[in-house]
Amino acid sequence: MTTPLVDAARAAAGDPDRLYDAFVAWAADRGFALYPAQDEAVIELVSGANVVLATPTGTGKSLVAVAAHAASLSRGERTYYTAPIKALVSEKFFALVEIFGPEHVGMVTGDSSVNPDAPIVCCTAEILANLALREGAAADVGQVVMDEFHFYGDPDRGWAWQVPLLLLPRAQFLLMSATLGDVTAIADDLTRRTGRVTTEVTGITRPVPLHFSYARTPVQEVVQGLLDEAETPVYIVHFSQAQAMERAQALASIKVASREHRDRIAEAIGGFRFTTAFGRTLSRLVRAGIGVHHAGMLPRYRRLVETLAQRGLLRVICGTDTLGVGINVPIRTVLITALSKYDGTRMRQLTAREFHQVAGRAGRAGFDPYGNVVVMAPEHEIENTEAARKAGDDPAKLRKIVRKKPAAGFVSWSETSFERIRDAAPEALVPQLQLTAAMLINVIARGGDVFADVRSLVFDNHEPQPRRYELARRALAIFRTLRQAGIVEVTGEGDIRLTVDLQPNFALNQPLSPFALAAIDLLDPSDAPGGAGTGHYALDVVSVIEATLDDPRAVLGQQEFRARGEAVAAMKRDGLDYDERMAALEEITYPKPLAELLAQSFEVFASSQPWVRDFELRPKAVVRDMYERAFSFAEFVSWYQLGRSEGLVLRYLSDAYRAIRQTVPADARTEQLLDVIAWLGELVRQVDSSLVDEWEQLVNPTGDPDAPVVPPAPPSVVANRRAFTVLVRNELFRRVQLAALERDDELAELDPDVDWPAFLDRYFAEHDDIPTGGAARAPVYCAIDESDSANGIWRVEQTIDDPAGDHDWRIRGEVDLAASVDEGAAVVRVTELLRL
Repeated sequence: MTTPLVDAARAAAGDPDRLYDAFVAWAADRGFALYPAQDEAVIELVSGANVVLATPTGTGKSLVAVAAHAASLSRGERTYYTAPIKALVSEKFFALVEIFGPEHVGMVTGDSSVNPDAPIVCCTAEILANLALREGAAADVGQVVMDEFHFYGDPDRGWAWQVPLLLLPRAQFLLMSATLGDVTAIADDLTRRTGRVTTEVTGITRPVPLHFSYARTPVQEVVQGLLDEAETPVYIVHFSQAQAMERAQALASIKVASREHRDRIAEAIGGFRFTTAFGRTLSRLVRAGIGVHHAGMLPRYRRLVETLAQRGLLRVICGTDTLGVGINVPIRTVLITALSKYDGTRMRQLTAREFHQVAGRAGRAGFDPYGNVVVMAPEHEIENTEAARKAGDDPAKLRKIVRKKPAAGFVSWSETSFERIRDAAPEALVPQLQLTAAMLINVIARGGDVFADVRSLVFDNHEPQPRRYELARRALAIFRTLRQAGIVEVTGEGDIRLTVDLQPNFALNQPLSPFALAAIDLLDPSDAPGGAGTGHYALDVVSVIEATLDDPRAVLGQQEFRARGEAVAAMKRDGLDYDERMAALEEITYPKPLAELLAQSFEVFASSQPWVRDFELRPKAVVRDMYERAFSFAEFVSWYQLGRSEGLVLRYLSDAYRAIRQTVPADARTEQLLDVIAWLGELVRQVDSSLVDEWEQLVNPTGDPDAPVVPPAPPSVVANRRAFTVLVRNELFRRVQLAALERDDELAELDPDVDWPAFLDRYFAEHDDIPTGGAARAPVYCAIDESDSANGIWRVEQTIDDPAGDHDWRIRGEVDLAASVDEGAAVVRVTELLRL
């Protein structure tokens, strides 16, 4: 299916004048009249020039990007749109599909792709950088649109913004950001490399001017004043997710939205499913006109808030500074609660770039005559001002005021520092090129004159001279290591080449996957005694894969906190004194299955594949912990108190699911491992189907602006029989685990119609314990009778693997299929406890 813009672009066939006229006409049809800066940028792009578009937020950079893609289509080239985060890549993908049609737009994010051979490809910057390293000037890249280009200066990720500029000389570039600073050197270098004129479009006046103010009154009063004056929507910026949530709950005590407004919100929400504890809190808040927006939320909750905001239904949104990364949440007023933040290393004041990235989101072009930026004074300054106000003109009362000081370690700010940062231009971007073994291997895999290619990369870049020599020394050290390991060889003719075949997406998708394959080969699928592993092959494979994934720090922190709490309780019962307990606690951490085996295997693998040392092995057990405890998603989140990090948990589970599916070869998949994979996929799908089924939905987004704000419902949990069977078995085995711990109260809460205490008394009169190891949860001990499915019932029986091996203690129950569909989980009711 072609669209008017695609037809017009192709009809222009590379003629700049025809293409410009066609684009301006298309934009006018959609109600857009180009600003002067947009017009200048579009003229340069259709003429084939590079463009650095450093204009304020709200000046229509996205429309210029559309013109760039149209110009590329007109010339029959392939164009790449890159952004720093997957959420922004996904958002732009949706927008471009709507404009150009699904057959013309693709997306590649490293762990997933849709229509990757399309003429327009949306991807993260790292994807394009690795493509440039692997293919160099020969890459099929006619144009690159780099959004949020200020990430060029990011210490960890800036290399991915610099590499395409260095290695894609045939491409036309559009570099966009509201906060670039002086980029003259980058523009001049781009002209030298590409042979194209590079035009800087910068420093224009915002179409929506900003009004700045500094507030010394409490946030609640400031927000009430903005509501009274209709300066909404208000986005309240915090620098932690916890603070954003606390603020939203505090605002629920004031009347944010009228009855009529709340009714409109309820109608728009329709039948949206708020299935988690955080979701139920969010439901209450959004129905009151208050949104929450941060990276820790489930994607569907975040999309709900964005959609409600885009429809003008939320008057206040409490969130984090991630809003500055281009996410489309239209707002009139930005209220910044602090001018200092913890950056992962230390507390510091915001940079000018960080401040302007967030402040620039205020004011909606075409809606607002101006935007407001309100900066809050520090808490101690607000309290001192309030105390002085209450004292009035009474000298005695003024003398009695005890002025509060900032807390120790607090990095404060003042109205003077606010004015300085308000008036400051964004700092100059500092290049951050890195060199890793994976990058060098990709360059060598390109073939040709490898020495010249590497020399060019390390010496002909944007880095200062001393830094170039550091990169050269690093390249030589990596090369020697690769050669000693036999990964690279130098032929008699002096050619440098690899001696191994690389995986198709080397360094894009789970770079430690080759190690994972080697480690899985060490495990014994038969779970025979004495074999490598823990005796549960399926879960050991999961542990190998988990060790190759990035750490979800919030989850691991809570696992460690919980483990230490349980350890302290046990040590107190055992009579250890305080000093002994504190010493022992130093050894307690989050679970790390197979840590010793994996560490040894990693060293052996690295001796022949030294490039893996660029990546850290991280043993952990998130998926495994959830499976072994037979937890649902909500139970896992509740157990570890991760309500503010639901999105993080789900992204990790989704990454683990994809990594297992993509990494573990078919001949290594036992029936039990297939069960685990099916269970994990269904668990993710039921929590937020977009993370597994997203690509099926992306090519057919709804175009109805009046449709309810309800994402596609997940498929019936009963439809995937293998996964549902695992969910049923887990529900039954959870009873076994609780029985082993003699948690009568929890069992009675789950199954109020049976007498668990009496059953356990009888069992423990004969046996000392209830085994819960890998063998005890084998499928053979769980019988499922589906003969009554027509009546919506499965009958189930769990056998306890007692120490004597008699297997005569049973748990019988029923699975309510209809209730399971409604809940998105297996609903099991125990009906009988017996000994045969």
